Amino acid sequence: MKRAFAPLLMLLGLTALVVLPLAGDNYIIRLATNMLMYSVLGLSWNFIGGYTGYPSFATSAFFGLGAYAGAISQGHGVPMVLAWGIGAVVATSFAGLLGFVLLRLRGHYFAIASLVVAEVLREVVNSATDFTGGGMGLNLPILRIDVDRLAELFYYSMLSLALITLATTVIVSRHRLGFGLRCIQQNEDAANILGVDTTLYKNFAFMLSAVFVGAAGAFYASWVNYIDPTDVFDILLSVQPIVMVLLGGPGTVFGPIIGAVAYLALEEIMLSNLLSFHSGLLGLIIVILIFFLPNGLFGLSWKRLKRWMGISSAEEAA
Repeated sequence: MKRAFAPLLMLLGLTALVVLPLAGDNYIIRLATNMLMYSVLGLSWNFIGGYTGYPSFATSAFFGLGAYAGAISQGHGVPMVLAWGIGAVVATSFAGLLGFVLLRLRGHYFAIASLVVAEVLREVVNSATDFTGGGMGLNLPILRIDVDRLAELFYYSMLSLALITLATTVIVSRHRLGFGLRCIQQNEDAANILGVDTTLYKNFAFMLSAVFVGAAGAFYASWVNYIDPTDVFDILLSVQPIVMVLLGGPGTVFGPIIGAVAYLALEEIMLSNLLSFHSGLLGLIIVILIFFLPNGLFGLSWKRLKRWMGISSAEEAA
């Protein structure tokens, strides 16, 4: 029954996203674009944190690198979409090099080391004033098109990136890579003994956690037309994806998307009115999710749905 309803729900959801700009105003489109960007961040973190079990805080580093790579490229006349690709390549290349160093660490040692990366990059960008604009930031070229068309352009662009990220997640979850990453999460030493190339698999997951985030960072730079180090290397960009994945369901395909929707609703309803407690609330949410909702809303919702409808395990397998 679960398998029968899944394609229908996916089709309905995709249809709603495609036609949304026809029914919504610019505020709704902006919220939806934000939700899609959050989905990309959550799905990306899920590769290294959800499947592999490595608590990475490097998301803001990849996002900032992608944003600056895209912004600098556009400033030198590179077409916008190509600049987004450059942002993805720069972030992925950096993750590949960084992974060989950081992924030798485990647990909180890895978490702390990955947390420092964004701060180091922010200081480097602040210092390279001739190249990055330093603390003054960078202005990007403004597209000379109608405001409504511009909103739709960025919305459909982010929708495309989110769908590509989701498709990659589906492929990884069904591939031997996904199996290997789950083995690493369960017991990395045992995975090594069983023949899983843990070094290669971890690095690949780390690069997957960077490629789409880098593209999203470059997209964000084009979207807002201005970036500065404090904005794109913000530590909240590393914490938010973790909250989304834990909220939706770590190590699942659609959990990060559910978490992104739930987080955006929470942000709009509550956190916008409690800005001074924003970081503290995120930390509290993470603690609550770890202890009381380890499988996220995705696991909880289906478990309850089966109980309410009286679906047995045998029926679900059928």
